This record gives sequence, structure tokens and C-alpha cells, in this order.
Amino acid sequence: MVQRDTVDSPPVSLSRLSEIQASLAVAIRGKSEVLRLSLACLLARGHLLIEDVPGVGKTTLAQALARTVRSSFHRVQFTSDMLPSDVVGVTIYNAHTQEFEFKRGPVFTNFLLADEINRATPKTQSALLEAMNELQVTIDGHSYALEQPFMVVATQNPVEHHGTYPLPESQLDRFLMRIRIGYPDHAAEREIVRQGAFTAEAARPIVSGEELIALQEAIARVSVDEALVDYMLAIVERTRNHESLAMGVSPRGAQALYRATQALAAVDGREYVTPDDVKHLAVPVFAHRVVLNTRTTLSQRSAEAAERALAEILNQVEVPL
Repeated sequence: MVQRDTVDSPPVSLSRLSEIQASLAVAIRGKSEVLRLSLACLLARGHLLIEDVPGVGKTTLAQALARTVRSSFHRVQFTSDMLPSDVVGVTIYNAHTQEFEFKRGPVFTNFLLADEINRATPKTQSALLEAMNELQVTIDGHSYALEQPFMVVATQNPVEHHGTYPLPESQLDRFLMRIRIGYPDHAAEREIVRQGAFTAEAARPIVSGEELIALQEAIARVSVDEALVDYMLAIVERTRNHESLAMGVSPRGAQALYRATQALAAVDGREYVTPDDVKHLAVPVFAHRVVLNTRTTLSQRSAEAAERALAEILNQVEVPL
């Protein structure tokens, strides 16, 4: 495979990215791969869904990621009795001015932590759709632009837990990646037990909001060979024809993989994307976007089955050299 000519100047400030990773590592110990993917998601202007059991640091990771950028941050604890207006805001009548005023909700921020998003009803979950996709909120016929940069980091308990509502496909498709933190290794857990849980406050601000936007714009200059674009599309096409999948990856998903590979290459200090970047990101970018057929869903856990199907596809598609 022949690489394209790289740009004259580095696509991103590599020292800045390494500083952000180091800041995150202070708050989240022993999870370098999770931090790497989270940073790539941020650089790709994506939204991040963190799914795992309680107590492994989902909320801490979301807060730490926001703290590395000098910008605004809001946290919303989703519950079953929440209304869409609790997220986006509401129009109220001001008796003094005798006019209707729009009171902005917590979505008007740079980083929104939607904690336990699948505990809210689908109606409330859908309040985030326009914000995540269009970077705006429409209330009573009026559209209000959101601040930039804007990122939603949502945490989710496994669907097997009681009191949760599965996220609809349209909502899942708005998240660039779905990742799991997992339990810490022995050394990291020993450190947590002896010193106490690490907090997001340990992460220090590294870049401003304007600097982050500049980094995000620079990601587009990371070189992607045409052979790799064909490789990505071949994987996408296989998801649409796989026997275990009732619905494959959408064009939005293909675009998400393209942006994510550029961001991951930059995080790793490269100005070009490699086949390994594509293989590494296929599962976190695609697994939550595909829909399993009924037979597969009944026979095994859906998340594991989707990841297994994607692993099969990756083994079947020829890797460009």
C-alpha cells in the first residue's frame, strides 16, 4: 500500500496530546488503552458512551476528560422521572416583563456528562438527539446554537441491570464510540485500595476550548490512503450482509470510523492512518451501531454477539498491504 504525501507541518501538537494523556492517567490508573480511545473520540468531535458495571470509574473518566480542557462542564443524573425540559431547557412566562423567556438547560455547555443515561425514558433520551447531531436545540420553534467544543459523555449500566431502558438505535448511532473500562489490574487495584479512589480533580487543565477546536480541525489533515478507505467500506458492506446481523453499519457509521482513525493516528504521533488503526477501532465504533437478528439475540448477550460478529468480519476482509 502506498501512502499519500504527508503535510508539511505536523497535523496536531503532539506534545499537547501527550500532556492530556498524562493528565488523564493521574485520575484513571492502569487504563492507558481506555484513555487513548477516549482522547481519540474527543479529537474526532465525537460523543462517547461508557458502558460498564458500577464502581469502575465511568463517571471519573468523564469528569477527568472534561477537566483537561478549560471549558464549561455540566453533569446530569438521569432518572426515570426526568423530562426533556430538564435537559434542554424550558420557555417560561416572565410576569414582570410580560414576555416568554427561555431558560437554558444543562445541555448548554462544552462537556455534558449524562450519567446513567439508560435510566431515563426514551422520550428524555431523545432530547439529546438534535444537540448531538446538529449542535443546536429547538424549543417552541426557535433554534439555539450550542457552545463549541461540545461533547456528550454518557455512562450506561449494562442492560441486564434492573430499572434501565435500552437506548434506541437512533440514539446509539450518535455516539462515535462505545467503550468499557473493565476492572483494574492487580497493581492498580492495590494502589486504589491503599491510597483511596482517585478523583477527577487530579486531572489538570491542559488546553483551552479554542486550542481544542484547533486540534480537532487539524485532525482532518491526517493522511488516509485510498486503499484504507476501500478497506473501511469493505468492512461496512460485510456488516450489511452478515448472517447474524439484521442491520449493518450506516453511512454515518462509516464516516465515524474514518474520523476516528485519523484521530487515533494523531494520538499515536503519526500523520497517516494504518490498517491496524482501522482494525483497532472497528469494534468500539461499530458494535453499538449494528442490530442483531432475533435468533442471535435470543441465544447470547447482544453486546458480546455483536463484537463476535465484527471480529469474524475483520478476519474475512482482506487487509491492504
